[in-house]
Amino acid sequence: MIEEIVSQMSFVDVFNLCVLIICTALYGYQLIYAFIVLTRPYNKLTAKRNHRYAVLIPARNERAVIGNLIHSIQMQSYPIELIDIFVIADNCTDDTADVARKAGAIVIPRSNTEQVGKGYALNYGFQVLRSTYADRGYEAYFVFDADNVLDENYFREMNATFDNGAKASTCYRNSKNFGSNWISAGYGLMFLREAKFLSQARLTLDTSCAISGTGWYVSAEIIEKHNGWNWFLLTEDIEFSISSVVDGEKISYCPTAIIYDEQPVTFRDQWNQRFRWAKGFYQVFGCYAKNLFMKLLFNKGQKNRLACYDMLMTVSPAMLLTVFILAFDLTIVVLGACGILSTGVVVASAASSLFFCVFNNFLFNFIFGVLTTYTEWNSIHLTKAQKIKYMFTFPIFQIVNVPIVVVALFGKAVWKPIPHNYAVDVSEFAQAARITGTADEGAVR
Repeated sequence: MIEEIVSQMSFVDVFNLCVLIICTALYGYQLIYAFIVLTRPYNKLTAKRNHRYAVLIPARNERAVIGNLIHSIQMQSYPIELIDIFVIADNCTDDTADVARKAGAIVIPRSNTEQVGKGYALNYGFQVLRSTYADRGYEAYFVFDADNVLDENYFREMNATFDNGAKASTCYRNSKNFGSNWISAGYGLMFLREAKFLSQARLTLDTSCAISGTGWYVSAEIIEKHNGWNWFLLTEDIEFSISSVVDGEKISYCPTAIIYDEQPVTFRDQWNQRFRWAKGFYQVFGCYAKNLFMKLLFNKGQKNRLACYDMLMTVSPAMLLTVFILAFDLTIVVLGACGILSTGVVVASAASSLFFCVFNNFLFNFIFGVLTTYTEWNSIHLTKAQKIKYMFTFPIFQIVNVPIVVVALFGKAVWKPIPHNYAVDVSEFAQAARITGTADEGAVR
């Protein structure tokens, strides 16, 4: 029966079916992740004691937002005397340093136009802390972007994760400007989906998570082991995550520690940022894929094997497979339209495959957009109409990434700053959370 069906298929059908099977086999585990999150709750941790931390904030021309972040740290329910705030004023041309200093932070000026990027700024900050402030006994270092603000219980919750033995951890990443437009909403849903359906699943399975940009900590033990911060690729966060998994270290996740992050609102900023991410993922894949694959094959620990496979799929250029199938089908359709290829069945198969490839991509992202909006309803501080609208624009936001991935394969990426001007106080989010929670009492979290 199967042989008869295959014999009636064109080579285009067979090719597209093989690609579909391969993609499903490689990434089907993420559907299992979603099922795990929906059926198994995470265990809430408690701390036996409070620990001493340093906060590092790399900042370049962030005068408009840096004060709100520092204020949100100072307003924590965690003892503020156990937190020291350091701002790395990295090649600033404005008064970011003065604003940060007046807000209560210790400023570390940095001027280096040759080594540009967050990784270099972090390493400089760590070296200063290790040499000048070693006597303060920091047990872990938190890293935030200047545009963040923190929920008042952020440090209390992350302290519980650290106290229970996690040497590094990420957190629940929400957005300050979720409702600015469809671009910021796309970012917002993307990070909420990552937190809920990737990080939380990994936490439940006791495997390793990945840090994502901002709102994470790393223990002083790891920094001392590596003599500072030694991850300098365009996506230094995922590079650190992959390096940790290769070394057998596990990155945890704290679902109850919430940060609010400012998202880009223009297509130019979206392109620049995701172009850098795509290029950075290529770099990480080139540097670490072999080590991940070898660990996957020969590591005896099942949890570490799962982490290696998960991280390998995270950085693998699988999007290029989608691009290739689209290009293949489109070429067949164009050749048929030009009369160069006259096999009607083949052209029809290619046109059908082209349509369903785009449709399935849209449908997959739409389903996850709906699922994320539903489960995180109370965390999205928008009107009901806005939440519904952005479920439909989320797939478009994701599909835009396809040409960026292609261009990044050949283009040269340099670090370009994303302007941050959305200055809000953390109290506004606390009020918004109360209003949303009252209005949507029946929603799922």
